[in-house]
Formats: sequence, structure tokens, C-alpha cells
Amino acid sequence: MANEIGFKSYCWAIGTTSYRTDNFNMSIEKQLQLLKQFRELKENVGKKWNSNNEFQADYYNYLRENAFVKGDAVRPDKDAREKTSGLRDIGLLDDERNITEAGMELLKITDSDDFTSDNFLEISKDSYLYFKQLLKTSNVVGDKTIRPFIVFLYVVNKVGCLTNNEFTYLLPLCVDEHTTIKIISCIKKARSIGSENYDDIILSVLMEMNNYHSALELLKAEPITEELICNVGLNRKSAKYDRPYYKLYTILRNIVLCGENLAIEFYEATKKLTNSKIRGAWRKYFFNSSSRSVISRDGLSVLNMVPILSVISEEQFKEEFFKIMHLFKAKATLSDYFDLNRRYFKITDIVLFEDNKVKLDVLPQCYVEIICDSLLEIAFEHTELLPKNVDLKEIDLFFDIDINLLYQKLGQFLETSVSSKEMAQKVIKDERYARFNKLIDEKFDKKTLITLLNDFENRNDDEIRSIVTDNADIPTIFEYVLGIVWYIISERKGDVLEYMNLSLEANLLPKTHAGGGEADIVWKYDETYSYPKHILLIEATLSDGSNQRRMEMEPVSRHLGDYCLAHSDEEVYCVFITTYLNNNVISDFRARRYMEYYNNAGTQYITGMKIMPIQTTELKTLLKFDVRYSQMYKMFDIAYNREGAPKEWYENNIVRETSMFNGQEI
Repeated sequence: MANEIGFKSYCWAIGTTSYRTDNFNMSIEKQLQLLKQFRELKENVGKKWNSNNEFQADYYNYLRENAFVKGDAVRPDKDAREKTSGLRDIGLLDDERNITEAGMELLKITDSDDFTSDNFLEISKDSYLYFKQLLKTSNVVGDKTIRPFIVFLYVVNKVGCLTNNEFTYLLPLCVDEHTTIKIISCIKKARSIGSENYDDIILSVLMEMNNYHSALELLKAEPITEELICNVGLNRKSAKYDRPYYKLYTILRNIVLCGENLAIEFYEATKKLTNSKIRGAWRKYFFNSSSRSVISRDGLSVLNMVPILSVISEEQFKEEFFKIMHLFKAKATLSDYFDLNRRYFKITDIVLFEDNKVKLDVLPQCYVEIICDSLLEIAFEHTELLPKNVDLKEIDLFFDIDINLLYQKLGQFLETSVSSKEMAQKVIKDERYARFNKLIDEKFDKKTLITLLNDFENRNDDEIRSIVTDNADIPTIFEYVLGIVWYIISERKGDVLEYMNLSLEANLLPKTHAGGGEADIVWKYDETYSYPKHILLIEATLSDGSNQRRMEMEPVSRHLGDYCLAHSDEEVYCVFITTYLNNNVISDFRARRYMEYYNNAGTQYITGMKIMPIQTTELKTLLKFDVRYSQMYKMFDIAYNREGAPKEWYENNIVRETSMFNGQEI
């Protein structure tokens, strides 16, 4: 067809929608490790990646051999490209899929298994590296270059926070300074009138683009054919995917301009659209019932009173149809990118996604307020520094600020006085605990915790991830949930976020790293009238049967023994929590009361270790009846000093005693 018009991108995204994975942090780290090993194989040294499908397929097979992917991809080379493209986009790999300087720094952090904070933003080492990488990461949209994360920081500072819809449908449209300023203005205006309908904003951005303007003019000027509809559909992949719109157009035209009762035919025509989100959008927009029998019976009365139904001319109809078609296409595309952009932004650990809002954590927010006015200077520029591991000031001088100015801003924000790093850490910690307690109240009440413990027992892993997070593996989530349970049992006293020894996202949910270090919960109790000052180690496992004997008997006693040797002047004991207790594990732990434990050199030893095993079955009962730690400590202490065969000892002193607690059931 003459005047054929092509698709042009109108928004940015980080990574690719073809690669979405659980345990996102661990997935990045693990793939870097595997790619490094793959590149170091003798037969792979010096091989080119680009235009080498065989080599790419070999990498996919290497990932499969190492259990990083499952199954057989139809096109393993394509799958390999998709698996690595996001890491290239954020500068951890180069175009040839060699690990960059920045990627090697992340591997160094992972291999050391040390993710503690060493930066002024008080975020973990890996998160700080991701933060710097995203500041440098750029997208190309048409002939424009955009640094998405820089744009986000600028926009979120100007509007305070973004709703999920604003983050999804408006932020990615900011592809230059003009659209960025326009989007900020539109968000403020919409909020001032209490509107959450951003359709007109999306359309206005699209219609400023030459190809959309030309496509609409062509649609108005030419007789309607299937070929014309496909041409003006501007499909990203292929015009053939837009063929169903021709039938949709002709039926809707006959309804609007000829008054024909074709409601059921129109409804059926929407089902032919190839994208499920777009199909749903058309039906929701036009129909007030999704029942085929109701639509067939009531005819045109089931249609919502939308603007296109009131047009009186062919030209008006064409324009309205064009806008509806491209609005729903754009919203489907933008919604596809939401989860992708969210995952990459979250790994910086400065962005909070909660309560249907997207905002910056407290200290990063104060930092961005200081540098905000300079962000647009680099927001639409490419940088050659992406693969490098550089300091913030090397990215641009304005990132290097007076730390005292940051503390002053933090104090103003929290309405307190902050004049040192120590004071800043304290007020940040207080703010984190306020959010953590709110998180427990809203997301992890007693009923939910008991449900989760049931899910761990039954290994309903998908349900667990849906409730907690998809950025941590199940054993890590188990430790996290037990930490919350123990925090509640301890009447929310104690530095649980420190005691859990887990890596947490900015929203205080757990994340798993590829380092593989298992975090024991180490709880420190001050003296009370109910118990002396002491330290409690909580060891947790989801293994059962013979696996539990093999995997837990030695490590648990070793961890406790080493801790006791290192803290010989303190009272220390261990609680071992599992979904299923093996009798031989109980027997081994009971025998440890009388056994010596030596240090590696054999120069020091302790006699006897206190290890108290408990199943989640009993833990749920304690939680259900609001049993407090002082009561549990007494129960454990009495049980520890009683004799009996291990199996019967557990049933008589833990199961029976637990069931005797009374309280108000949930």
C-alpha cells in the first residue's frame, strides 16, 4: 500500500518482557557466576557472541545443566539472548556478553557474601551498585536517548510520589524534556480535580507523534479496507495481527451510523483481537454485561454510553475508533512494562512500592531533593560510563553532595535534629521499624502467619510467594516469617531486623542472594523478672525425614557450639524449628546436653548444649493462644531438664505443654 506507515516506539522500558523471573536479585547474581564460568571453559575462550547462534545455544544448555533454566527451549539461542539482554542493558555485560567492570564488582560482592551498607544512602553494597548502574542506564526511543531511572527520580520528586497507574501509564511516556514536563503538569492537574483517568494524557502524547498523526489523516482520507486498517494499526510486530480490527470497525460502524442491532456480533468480534488485555479493555469499555445470553437478549441496551456511540459523521467515527484502538494498545504495552520496570527499580533498594504508591525511601528522597534540579541536565544523554564501576561524582559532579546538607534535610523531613552519621542511622532505623510494624499489622497479622505456616507444611510455594514476595526463595521466606512470629511472641521487643540476618528490600520484605549463606536468627534478650539475660539462636529448616538428619544435626550443633565458644561468658541456647521433626534429630539434640564440643584447634571446649526442637504445628498453637516468650522460656527450661526417651519426651514436654495454654482463638 502507498503511504505505508510504520510503528515508532513512544515509551521506555528496562530489560525485556521475555525475561521475568522470581528471585530477581539471586537470578542476576547466579547468571553472572554461570556466565563467568562458561566463558572460562577452554573451548569458549575468545568466542564471539553476536551472530553466533550455536554459541548462544551452548550457553542456554549450560544454564540448563546448572539448573538455572528448565525444559527445552524451542529456540535456545533466542532464549539465551533474552536471559542476558537485561544484564547488558544495565551494564553488567557488554554487547558480546562479557562481564564488565561493574559486573565483576557485583560478583565480588556476591562471592564475599557481604551485602552490608558502606555508603551514605545506608543501602546494601549490591543495591548501591545497582543504584549507580541505573543512573547510567539509557534507552533509545526512536531518535531519542532517555535515562529512565534519572527521569523517574526527577518526576517522583516533582510530584511527591506516583500511584501505580501513574508509574505504569504515564512515567514511561517521558522520553524527552518536553513530554516529561507535560506529564508532571498533567499529573498535578488530574490530582487537583480528583481524576484518575489518564486516557486523554496518553492519547495526547501519542497524537503528538508524526506517525500517529499521519495514520489518522490517512484513515480519514481513504476508503475503509482491511489493508488500510492494518496499516493505520501501527502494529509493533506485524500488520497481520491487526486484521480483526477490520471486522470490529465495520460492525461498530453499522451500530453507530446505521442503528443496526449488532451487539452480540460486536461482542464476538472483540474476542478475535490477538492480545488478551486489549480484548478485555474493549469489552469493559463498551459492555455493561459480560454474559453472552444477556447481550443476545438485550441487544444495544447493554452498551455503555461512550463518546463514539454519539458521533454523527463518518469522519468523527474514524477519529474516535482510531483513538480507542491505539489507547488500548498503548495501555496494554505500558502495563506489560510495569512489572519489568518495577523489578529493576526495586533492586536499588531506594524505591518503595506499597499501598498503591511508588515513592522513595526517606534518606534517598532527601538526597534526590538536593540534586533534583540538576537531573534533567543528563536525563536525555547517553554515557560511556555504563560498564564501569565508578563513583557517583564520576557519573556527574552534582551527585557528590555535602553530607551535612543531607543530614540537615533528613532532620527537616523527620522533624528532628540530625547532625551525624550515627544520628542519621538512628532516625532511619526508627522510621524503618515504624514501617515494619505497620507492615505486620496490615500484611502479617496472626491469622495470615498461621496460614503461611500451614502453607510451609504443605509446601504451597506459589501461595507463599503470592502472600510474601517473589524475590526470595522459600527457605529464606520461612526464616523471615519465623522472625516475624518470634517478634510477635517477644511482644515486638528486640532488634528483629538485625537479628534476622536477612537481606531485605526497601519495603522490608526478604530477598535471596546467590551467595548461599544461611542466616541464623540470633535474638538477644535483656534480663527480666521472667528470665536472665541470654542469647537465643533460632535455626530453621524445611527438610524432613533422612534429609533432616543429614542436613541439620551437625550444622545446628556446630553453629551453637561455635557461638558458645565465642561467647563463653553469656547464656546461649538454640531453638530448632521445622515443619516436620525427625525422631533421630530429637534424639541427637537431647544427647548434646552431655557432650563436649571443641574448637577446631582442640584447645577449648564446652560441655553440654541446650537445643530445643519444636514443630510448626506447636508453634501455630503458641501463636494462636497469644503465648509470650516469657512463658515459652519457662516451658523450654522445664522441658530441657526433664528426662525421657526422645520421642516421648517431645510429646510430653512440648506437644502436651503447648496444648495446655489457653487464650482467645482467632
